[in-house]
Parts: sequence; C-alpha cells; structure tokens
Amino acid sequence: MKILVTVPLTDEERIELQSKMPDADYIFTERYKATAEEIREADIILGNVVADRLAGASNLKWLQLNTAGADQYVKEGVLPAQTILTNAAGCYELSVSEHMLASTFYLVKKLGLYHRNQMDSLWKDEGQVQGIEGSRTLVVGLGSIGSSYARKMSLLGSRVVGLRRSVSECPEYLEAIGTVDELDRYLPEADIVALSLPHTPQTAHIINAERLSAMKKGSFLINAGRGGAIDQEALVNALHSGPLAGAALDVTVPEPLPADHPLWKCENLLLTPHVAGGYHMQETLRRIIRLIIDNLGRYAAGEELRGVVRR
Repeated sequence: MKILVTVPLTDEERIELQSKMPDADYIFTERYKATAEEIREADIILGNVVADRLAGASNLKWLQLNTAGADQYVKEGVLPAQTILTNAAGCYELSVSEHMLASTFYLVKKLGLYHRNQMDSLWKDEGQVQGIEGSRTLVVGLGSIGSSYARKMSLLGSRVVGLRRSVSECPEYLEAIGTVDELDRYLPEADIVALSLPHTPQTAHIINAERLSAMKKGSFLINAGRGGAIDQEALVNALHSGPLAGAALDVTVPEPLPADHPLWKCENLLLTPHVAGGYHMQETLRRIIRLIIDNLGRYAAGEELRGVVRR
C-alpha cells in the first residue's frame, strides 16, 4: 500500500499518521511537487494534488482533500470510478466565517473610506453608518461555513434567514430557513447577503443583474464561496449605480484577478485574494490534520469515512 501525503506535518504528526497503517509505504511531499509518477503509483493520496496529474492513477482507491471545495476533482474523467473522494468540510468554518464577519463590519462601518482618508491625511466625517443589531441577514449556503457565520450574526442581534439546497429543521439561531429556490423571496428584504456556495452548474451566476437590481437599497453583498456565483460585470454596475452600498469578495473569476479588471476600481468594494481559508490560521491546518489522521484510521479499520463527496 503506497500513501502519498501532500499536507505539511510535524514529526509528531507524521508518527501518529503512520501508526494508523504502519505497514504502508509513505511518501511526503508538497501539493505542487507531487509528480505524475508518484500520483500514478499511489493507492491513497492524503491532501490535494494537481488535478491534471491524476490521469492514469488507476491504483487510486481514496483521495482525501485538504480543501472543502472538490469541483476540480468531480469532473468526469479526473478520478477513476472506484476512487473514494473525501473533503475537509468543517475544517474552515472558523477562519472563513470570521473573515466574513470582519468584512461585514468593514462594510457597514465604512472602514474602507476611513482608511483611504487616513492615507490621504484627511480628517473627514463620512456620515451615517448601519448597524448589525436589528439588521436582516440572508445567508445563501448553509454548510459549516455559512452556518457558523449565521450563528455569529445572530449573536450580534441580526435577524438571519438561511437558504440551503433542501428543506431541513430550522436551527434556533435562524429566524427562518428555506431552499435556494426561494432566493427571490428573501433577497429584497436583506440588508446583508452572504454567499457561501460551492461551484456547481446550479450556483453559477446565481447573483445576476436581475437579482442585484432587486436587492434592498443600501444593502451589502459578501462572497466567500466561489467567484462564479456572481456575475462580476453586473456587480461592477450595481456598485457604481445600483442599490448596493458595498460588497466584499474573497473569490473572483479568474484568480488571480487581472490588474485591468474593473473590480479593482470599485471604491465601495473590499477585495481579498482568496485568503479567508487556506492555512492562514494555524487552527485550520490543525483541524485538517486531525481529520486526515482520523480518516486514515477509519479507512484501515474499514469504517465509514468523514466528508465523503457525492460525485
């Protein structure tokens, strides 16, 4: 059994990982340095690899991602039919939801304007701001990240509605829960709209020109899921002349965003380069490694794995 590991581990973590399957042959490398030959010979891969290098990985029985998003790997022909695919859903909820919360405060308190004024040595009152307490927040996508953000906003006094793919019981921190099909019903009422969606054909441009125009005057849009969820050309127009008071994007199409893209010039936009997740918080990496070690133990014991992706 050959196991390829592409996540960074301490010596202690390597020892614990190897104890789950002590007779296996382990190769430790980095995501972008894993060769096509190493990938082709692996029975198990723990951590992301370049998807294009998976062609011919006929031995691969299980691929454990270190990301929550799996869109690169679920495309037809990328993985052998027998390969089990698991992701790191749940490991990023702390870092991404806190980033979304920070973006929310940035927008509603006009902190971007005040920072620009500071750089210009300008002492200027930018007028009224909005509050989170008493606001209406619409969270589109109630996975672990969206749910964590919704809980935080509820604790701050916002009235939160959550939308997900299918109907479920409404948790106590939500005022209401619905399906994504009900987006047009709730969108015009929201002061803050937060997206935490995977990339699928159903989520592509789910926020388009028509829906942007239907948003509440003075509202804010936050996207920490996938850039393709928003029609970016329509967003530029909405930021310049539509109802939006501001937006915050941690994801775009493409990434990196070209230097001449009009989004860069939107003064009422906070743009961050897909840094809400990743390993930017040590706690995130710790959670991913704990998941990988636990799942390897489950695999060795023939138990059900956590985070199985339905391809």
